[in-house]
Parts: sequence; C-alpha cells; structure tokens
Amino acid sequence: MQPEGPSPHTTAVVLAGGTGQRVGLSIPKQLIKIAGKAVIEHTLAVFEESADIDDVIVLMAPGYAGDVERLIAKSGLTKVSRVVEGGATRNETTRRAIEVLGEGLAEGEDRNVLFHDAVRPLLSQRVITDCVRALERYQAVDVAIPSADTIIVTRTHGEDGEFITDVPDRSRLRRGQTPQAFRLSTIRRAYEIAAGDPNFQATDDCSVVLKYLPDVPIHVVPGDEFNMKVTQPVDVFIADKMFQLASTAAPQQSDEAAYREQLSGRTMVVFGGSYGIGKDIADLAARYGATVYPLGRSTTGTHVENQGDIAEALEKAYAETGRIDYVVNTAGVLRIGKLAETDDATIEEALTVNYLAPVRIARAAHKYLAETSGQLLLYTSSSYTRGRAEYSLYSSTKAAMVNLTQALADEWAGDGVRVNCVNPERTATPMRTKAFGQEPAGSLLSSEAVARTSLDVLLSAMTGHVIDVRQQDPTAEASNAGSFERALAAALNAEQADAAGEVA
Repeated sequence: MQPEGPSPHTTAVVLAGGTGQRVGLSIPKQLIKIAGKAVIEHTLAVFEESADIDDVIVLMAPGYAGDVERLIAKSGLTKVSRVVEGGATRNETTRRAIEVLGEGLAEGEDRNVLFHDAVRPLLSQRVITDCVRALERYQAVDVAIPSADTIIVTRTHGEDGEFITDVPDRSRLRRGQTPQAFRLSTIRRAYEIAAGDPNFQATDDCSVVLKYLPDVPIHVVPGDEFNMKVTQPVDVFIADKMFQLASTAAPQQSDEAAYREQLSGRTMVVFGGSYGIGKDIADLAARYGATVYPLGRSTTGTHVENQGDIAEALEKAYAETGRIDYVVNTAGVLRIGKLAETDDATIEEALTVNYLAPVRIARAAHKYLAETSGQLLLYTSSSYTRGRAEYSLYSSTKAAMVNLTQALADEWAGDGVRVNCVNPERTATPMRTKAFGQEPAGSLLSSEAVARTSLDVLLSAMTGHVIDVRQQDPTAEASNAGSFERALAAALNAEQADAAGEVA
C-alpha cells in the first residue's frame, strides 16, 4: 500500500526501439502511417490526452530520434519531454529509460512509470487510468486479456516437426499487453538484480520483476481486444481500418457567451445552406455574430457541381469580409436503386455532387482557410462503414468523405488548416423525407441537433476526426467502453438499421 498524500508524478515511457523487418519495411514500424499519421503519433496522442499522465519520454530506434522529434513538433505534443535512442534489445531500452527517469530525482523520491509499446496505438484512456489507480496500492501492474484460443505447448522432434506436449487450462491463461506500470524504485531494483545474472533475458518488464523480485505481487488490469500490436503486415491493414471506423465523441458544448466570443467577427461559408442541416448551421452561427454565407440552388443559385459557382461564392465572401474562417459542405443527393438499372445521368449527378463537389470545395477553400487557420467541415453517413445494396453510389461516396477528411487533415496540418467530418445518425432532413417519406416521430435525429454539434466541432482544435452524432449512445451502459468499442457498436447498429431498410 502506498502512503497517502499528493499523487506521485506519472511518466509514460513509449518504447519505440523496434524495426520494420516483420512488416517488410526499411523504416521502423512505428513510423508507418496509419489513418494519415505515423503509428507513434497516434500512440503519443493517447497519452497527451490523458489527465493521469504528467509527461512522456520516447525511446526510439537508433538513428530515428530526429524523425520523432520532427513529428512531435508538427503535432504539438506538449507532454513529450525527451526523445532518447533505445538499445539493441527491449531490456536494454528499458534500462536506458530507467536511467533517464532517475536523473534529477532527489534522495528517496519516487514516481510512477508506464512502459508502453509504441506500436499499440489503440490504447484506451480507461486502461491508462486503471493502471495509474492500481499503482496507488501495488508496486507492479500488468495489462492482460483472456485468451480466446486454446494454447498448446509443443516440442520439436527433429525433422518430424512439432508435437503437443501439454494443453494448459485456458481459463487461467491471459494474453499480455502494455502498458506495464511500476513504481520506479521497484523496476529499477529488479533490473539492478538482473544485471548480476549472466543468463538474463526477458521479453517484457513484468517478467523481470516476477523473476528477480518474487515477493512483489504483480496486479493484473483488464486490457481490451482493441489494444492490438502492429507487428505483422496484416496488422497494418487491420489497424488502419479500425482507425477509419473509429468515431470521436463530440466536443463539449460551449455556453452562449462562449459561442458569441468565438464566432463574433468570423466568416462562414455554407454550401448546401438553403435547408436542413446546412441552414440550421448557418442560422446558429449568424445568431452568435458570425457573418454567414448560406449557399444553395434554390436560394442563391449556387450549384456545387459548378466549379465556377464555388470559386465565385468564396471570392465574394472574402472580398466582403476580408477573411474566411469556416467552410462547411452539407450538399448531397441520395439516389436509391440497383446500379445495373441506374442511368448515366443519375450516376454522374451522384458522383459530382457527393464526391467531386467536396473535392473542388476543398481545393478552392484551402488558400482562404490557410490565412485564418480555419476549418473545413464535411459530412458522411453511417453507411460509409460498408457498402449497402441499392445505395452503392451514396455509401461509396460517403466512405470517400472519410478518406478525404483524414488525408486532407494530414496534408494541411502544416498550413494550420483543420479538416473534420460529421457522421450523423438518421436525421430528419428534406433529402431523407424525399427518399423515404414520413417516418415515425422520434425515430430520427433533428437537424438542429446535428447543426449544434457541427458548430462545436468547428470551434474545436480537432482535426482528422469522424464525429458521431446520435440520439442515444449504443454503448451508454458500458461506461468503460473506448472509442473503438463505440465505433463497433455503431457499425453493428447501422447494419441492423440497414436490415430494416433504414440507411443514413
């Protein structure tokens, strides 16, 4: 039991000493890009967001520390205090981390340390918090999940291959993950004793404590299936898809005074602003003091299919106000039917309005948003997670909006331009009513609710995110569920809605 008093300083040590050999690359696997960012950027961002972590130290593969320092500077990760070259082995890298952590500590001073694999970018905040809380009582903590597979023990018999020698009881077997958390004094002592063992070798740090400090209990915190390690080529693909499907919780709503303070004097251009979500966003922003240009076919004669109309609208807004802070595109068409029975005109309209128009809007808006460090806001649909029968054009273009968002967020980060994508649940809009007719009251999200969340996203520092807007969180009862669990539940809900003929 740790003594009562102020919470000890907690450092996350991100171990990034591995190479990319197993994924067939010439660069360390932690520098592979997934969902528009290097794997290590995603991992560091998790600790950056944690209220339980005071600072972060990175142990990087020799020769690549400068690459990580540049990524950190670009990403604005303020908690990273040092980037140090790691050793030739995992154990040597941990030793170096312990040395760095001990520098400047007063006699008898201790701290918490969480060692985490850089190539586990899907770590949840819940696991971090559980580890730190466990250190209030225990000196060593591991993270593990039950094994869904039967584990066998084998022995090799020459050229005859492997044979089973034992099948352990699966109910007691766990798959180890990271972080592994310790009091610094504990892990340091374990490695000091291990240094005297000429045969010392270990694949993780808890095993060092287990072998050399057998009287120290190692508490186990439940991990989660999403906390995967990017090691094999298939892991890169799986992690990329998981990031694409992952949704982000909407930012906290501001109060009325904050909305006015942030929007007063700002300029917003809304394509698709003549009705539905676009009109509601425009009305809200104008109410709080922004100069808003709501554009639409029926109101301003603006056709998003026409590149000249897009350029003219942006030029007008800039000429009249001297700035453009936010560009929003809610314009879209929903055409239902089997592709083989769809005529060329309908196909061209769907692709032009739902895909080419956002691309052209983005390209034309970039120079204005770069001046103000502004934001481009796009819209997708729950149907982006998987193509739907009779919605092939709509669902495929909505998937493209997610990819476009993530790509542009990365591409424009150096210009200070943010790009996000809102993913509303089935919403009561004229477009939906035209496609599906009148639906039961209360079964749809209001366009005003989507507009309010959209405004919150525009006023946030977020970039590269897909933000869900739903009537009810499908995982609300699971308070510990992470964003990836929520994303999976949302995807399953979308599948169920699709089966009932309801596609957002």
